Amino acid sequence: MVEWTGEKSAYRQVADDLCVRIAKGEFAADGKIPSLAKLQAYYDVSPTVARAAVGHLRETGLVVSHQGKAAFLTEGAESKAAAVAGSEAGQLRRELAEVRGELRDLQARVAELEAR
Repeated sequence: MVEWTGEKSAYRQVADDLCVRIAKGEFAADGKIPSLAKLQAYYDVSPTVARAAVGHLRETGLVVSHQGKAAFLTEGAESKAAAVAGSEAGQLRRELAEVRGELRDLQARVAELEAR
């Protein structure tokens, strides 16, 4: 399902698909998205990609999660997801979240290099 040669990063593709699925009400029954292991299997991605996708959903306000627990939909997540998935502002938010993620990765790499 993930296009590895596309312009969009793998975690963004997963997050965007999850956003569409949330907007459609797919997870409304129990109010939580699949576990990281289930996301990895469903999308055939690494743990890092699945974790980053959930992190992106958290940054956009669609889910809340705690380490070792499930990621739960926030109140009104379906309508928020529909707005995010279909709007130009949503696209900008997704791009900003991606830049933030890349910045965090760079900060971690710099810290690692400085520690050497």
